[in-house]
Amino acid sequence: MSKTQLIAQAAEQLWQAKQKNTVCEPIRTLAGDAEFSLEEAYQIQLLNTQRELAQGRRIIGHKIGLTSKVVQTQLGVDQPDFGCLFDDMIYADGEDVALSSILQPRVEAEMALVLKRDLNHERNTVVDVLNAIDYVLPAIEIVGSRVRNWDIRLVDTVADNASCGAVVVGSRPVKVDAVDFKQCGMVLAHKGEVVSSGTGALCLGNPLIAAVWLANTMVKMGTPLQAGELVLTGALGAMVSVNEVGVYEANIQGLGSVSVAFV
Repeated sequence: MSKTQLIAQAAEQLWQAKQKNTVCEPIRTLAGDAEFSLEEAYQIQLLNTQRELAQGRRIIGHKIGLTSKVVQTQLGVDQPDFGCLFDDMIYADGEDVALSSILQPRVEAEMALVLKRDLNHERNTVVDVLNAIDYVLPAIEIVGSRVRNWDIRLVDTVADNASCGAVVVGSRPVKVDAVDFKQCGMVLAHKGEVVSSGTGALCLGNPLIAAVWLANTMVKMGTPLQAGELVLTGALGAMVSVNEVGVYEANIQGLGSVSVAFV
């Protein structure tokens, strides 16, 4: 079987897992000794992104994944990735989310950026990113994987849209000059118990570094970040598995709180 056929087969496997709301085997096993490259994993992701768009979904932003060394250790990978955020993935602060709607859900607290300018330079700088940010929101990403038991390597999560399930965003926009991106503290709690904590420095050293990485990567992909897009910059601490209904609340210093209720 050719690589082109294997790529199509992998995309179909992930697509069917989503349609049937069930897990599948790692897509890397389809390629056998040939292995999928990172570029080929993004081709798999793109095939299913095109399917989503054909069904009427709308891309409203992008997420950066695997920016925390803690999360990289959890998943056994060593570099970031990115995925698309679609309009029906976005939830408001405190809105109910059906536990069954996300496969193998986990949560992590992040900073979300909303852009007011395009980022189309070949080599964006941190100053370019700061000038492009309209406001910042606290966010909880609900991570989900279609791969059984989270048995993923980098190509598996990239192909699976960077394992993104949904995003809950806060209600109070904060301007850039009120945010300490590197030093801000984060606490994620469930039933009054702290289940994850960290700082902005745990996100590639600074969430703005992650945003620069994404901006430059998207230019290389031919789809620069645009004004109005939502950008999830990456986890500020370890991911937490969600095994029961209940509320998870994240507090990020300078940004306030955001919560999600699993029902």
